Amino acid sequence: MDESGGSGQPRSGNDEPTQHAGPTAPAADPAPPTPDEHPAKATDTDPATGERDEPTTGPTDAATPGEDTPTAPSTSSGSSTTKDAEAERQGAAPEDNAVGDTSERTRDVEDHPTPNAPTPHDEDPAPAHDHRTSDQDPAHDHRTLAHSGTTKGRPPQRQREPGGGLLMGRPFGVPVYVAPSWFLVAALITWVFGGQLDRVLPELGAARYLVSLFFAVAFYASVLVHELAHTVAALRFKLPVRRIQLQFFGGVSEIEKEAETPGREFVLAFVGPLLSLVLAGLFYVALQPVEPGTVPGVLLAGLMISNLIVAAFNLLPGLPLDGGRMLRAVVWKITGKPMSGTIAAAWVGRALAVSVLIGLPLLTQSGALGSNAEDNVGMDTVMDALLAAILAAIIWTGAGNSLRMARLREHLPELRARNLTRRAVPVETDTPLSEALRRANEAGARALVVVDTDGEPLSLVREAAIVGVPEHRRPWVAVSGLAQDLTDGMRVSAELAGEDLLDALRATPATEYLVVEDTGEIYGVLSAADVERAFVKAMARPS
Repeated sequence: MDESGGSGQPRSGNDEPTQHAGPTAPAADPAPPTPDEHPAKATDTDPATGERDEPTTGPTDAATPGEDTPTAPSTSSGSSTTKDAEAERQGAAPEDNAVGDTSERTRDVEDHPTPNAPTPHDEDPAPAHDHRTSDQDPAHDHRTLAHSGTTKGRPPQRQREPGGGLLMGRPFGVPVYVAPSWFLVAALITWVFGGQLDRVLPELGAARYLVSLFFAVAFYASVLVHELAHTVAALRFKLPVRRIQLQFFGGVSEIEKEAETPGREFVLAFVGPLLSLVLAGLFYVALQPVEPGTVPGVLLAGLMISNLIVAAFNLLPGLPLDGGRMLRAVVWKITGKPMSGTIAAAWVGRALAVSVLIGLPLLTQSGALGSNAEDNVGMDTVMDALLAAILAAIIWTGAGNSLRMARLREHLPELRARNLTRRAVPVETDTPLSEALRRANEAGARALVVVDTDGEPLSLVREAAIVGVPEHRRPWVAVSGLAQDLTDGMRVSAELAGEDLLDALRATPATEYLVVEDTGEIYGVLSAADVERAFVKAMARPS
């Protein structure tokens, strides 16, 4: 079946929630305090209200994981559901804070002066730019999206694979994983098909289970061909495919971007069932010269029927099935609005889920599916009802996820690096932390950029590291010891927005990024936590 997911949000390989320091700069004193003194607390402006709040001086409460925000579009086959995948973000530095929820987009302010060169400690440098953000909610909980992939003095580490089970290969450069749940369904198919073989070929004895296991593997090889059809079509349309995963109810192809036109959307969805029909035809042709009642004959007949079922099921016109994506493309073409197509196909999918929940057990009990009604009693009735409930839940959930992803795409362009960037002040490497924070508080800035004597940025002071330094130690701690070296991937353009912004952040997982103008001028610092809060806000806003 075919399903589109978002680009953001992409899930973390670490999905553990981490603590977030909060958006305000920790307090500092301009000079080293005596043992009986403590640095004076500075205030920061609450962008949502315009009022100045007391900053936090230590870590906030551990954040709770936020609502899953699926990121990768996907296609799945068989009786599988399509999962709205989020781009998983991993990092190599466990001590770094991770991206948290992001609040509503912030307002851009006109004046952005060129950053001044760093000054001696008794002088205050100008902020890197003179804009202020608004609508940033420092109180939101967040969940991990990314960890820093670099540490001071080390080259950036290669981002880990998305994972998802046992890696089987990389056809067309796309990793194929077998999820642990596949082994459960393979055992189930082996047991059920083995029981049928006992009635058809009783002379096989215990060997029937080896034949059944071969059928289970061959069936999922057919599912893989179905998914590869979606993958090849996506690559043909220049849509990145994150991975293919074979799981309990079939397979899923995680396509990271949505098709640009309804025609491409239709083709992308249709090629999967089409390949399943082609496979059914090939198995039918291969079955003709084979003698009935033999092991090859039973296997070929079983594979032919199973591929017909896969194709027919996926052509049902409701999300998240391939037929639902085809219906979405048709409505999109008629109305010119992809959101209208998603709403129509999603509600048809929900109606389909209810029909499966009620209709499948009734059809089985009536004998309409080929079995004798008097035989469908006891445990068989319970199993049919359980299967119907699982399928209905998967279809209903997939339809709901498709609606949420469509809503996200409507608001995704509102995520702009320029609007979410925090004002920053440049400081030299040997500047005491307390002095750097004093300058930041006086300038109304919420980030620190470590620069060399020529004013060129070298690293970013990590917010999480600041919070970990006790107030009485800050006058003796240099900012360079708390900074993360800048890599090329940590410099992002102030013009990035929407999926392009999320793609840039996913390419180099970190907690803070240096935002620069096209001219190379420092614009400020973008916190991944702010982006995540805005991302979650976009998901929550009605269309």
